[in-house]
Amino acid sequence: MRTKRIRWLIASIAVAMAAAFTTAAVAQADPAHHDKTDAAHQTAVYYQTQYSGDTYVSPLPLADNGATDVIVGAVHLNAKDSANIVTLNDNPPGDSRYDQMWADLDAVKAKGVKVTAMVGGAAKGSFQRLDTDFDTYYPVLRDLVSKYKLDGVDLDVEEDMSLAGIEKVIDALRTDFGDGFIVTLAPVATDLSGGGGLSGFNYDDLYRDRGDKISWFNTQFYCGWGSLDSTSDFDAIAGHNVVPASKVVAGTLTNPDNCGSGYVDIDTLKSTIGSLKQKYPDFGGIAGWEYFNSLPGGTDSPWQWSKEVSGALA
Repeated sequence: MRTKRIRWLIASIAVAMAAAFTTAAVAQADPAHHDKTDAAHQTAVYYQTQYSGDTYVSPLPLADNGATDVIVGAVHLNAKDSANIVTLNDNPPGDSRYDQMWADLDAVKAKGVKVTAMVGGAAKGSFQRLDTDFDTYYPVLRDLVSKYKLDGVDLDVEEDMSLAGIEKVIDALRTDFGDGFIVTLAPVATDLSGGGGLSGFNYDDLYRDRGDKISWFNTQFYCGWGSLDSTSDFDAIAGHNVVPASKVVAGTLTNPDNCGSGYVDIDTLKSTIGSLKQKYPDFGGIAGWEYFNSLPGGTDSPWQWSKEVSGALA
């Protein structure tokens, strides 16, 4: 009897281990695991101003002050007859003015912070070109990501683009860079609560079609499209019941000079973060536009914003 019981126990353990292995393998392969990265809440910082006047602004302090993601921008895909088909702001990404920046971003990555590139933004043209001439422009974007070993891409579509076009870009990024690659978009808050926006396509339709391939949304709660002076605009997104709170990283201004409206001072922002944590414990986090002049530290210590926000999110 004892021998039979031992054999039964061994068989039971083997079955349980096999089931556990199968479950783990399925979870690893499940595309729904694009929900978030390892961080409970993202503290994402946009880094578009690399020079304040003639003074270089280094992203290095962000790695030690709570940032989970540095979003370098802005990548522009230009007309084929331009001097440079791709630029970072006004210069080629390989211009010597960016040598120190790329070296610093590598050092930031070595400390575990993700580095992604914002494509598009207020300067129009990049997404129209991806939409109408994908075979020319997507390889340019793909090669930029590969060359600088970026962790992801933030697609900031602020011009008319077709739903099929943005889905094609998302599909290609997933195919080329895999499940661990970060693919985010940067809609205005009303895009996710059922209202209009800047992108042309409908975000409800996009999320239903490709939500499992989108890591999260760096959502703009500023410039007239929303505010984080309370939770009300976030509540509108959650109440719309399409994009879950876990995939909404709420973007805010770090300085009133960075847009005409929507700045929330750090104390008010931390109060709103506290309320969001209570209402939506798994909400995506906070993004700041932008780094170089972030208050309360200003240009002398812009990293203080990240430190305070990440502390409030903890």
